Amino acid sequence: MSIRHSLLALLSRGPRYGYQLRSEFEAATGSTWPLNIGQVYSTLGRLERDGLVLGGGQDEEGRSVYSLTDKGAAEVRDWFATPLTRTERPRDELAVKLALALTTPGVDVRAVVQAQRTATLRAMRDLTRLKATAEGPAWPLVLESMVFQAEAEIRWLDHCESTLLHAAPPAAAPAAAPPVDEETDERARTR
Repeated sequence: MSIRHSLLALLSRGPRYGYQLRSEFEAATGSTWPLNIGQVYSTLGRLERDGLVLGGGQDEEGRSVYSLTDKGAAEVRDWFATPLTRTERPRDELAVKLALALTTPGVDVRAVVQAQRTATLRAMRDLTRLKATAEGPAWPLVLESMVFQAEAEIRWLDHCESTLLHAAPPAAAPAAAPPVDEETDERARTR
């Protein structure tokens, strides 16, 4: 997620102060990605340094407000017009966890998959309930994205489990004891 571009997009609506930017961002995303106010102000400082926003103005209550420069407005337009690429994949902790579970002796990978499936189904149920009461155009859209991601995770977990079932060697029967030669067995006991 680009905090930089998110703040620029919010500033394209008009001058804002830091807490207002944080509140509007969290309202638009349903607080799905809460922003630390320090993160907001440090990003605003970099945006000002880069000539994308102007700081220093004050609103009627004396709060420092920031406004978008022409250069900042152009960057927002470019951001909205440019599709995101998935070339730099973020670390997927679940994929890493399953990869390590597969290669760590003593880990029941099927149990790891099942526990995650249960948690993801629960989260998907909760998101679906939230979606029924969500208001405004942005929050339902964010919730739908999260539901779709959960559905994709469930499909991937099903695939992992299916792959594990086909890849796992059949349980080996205990090795049979070699036939006992009574004569050899008698000699061994008498020694």
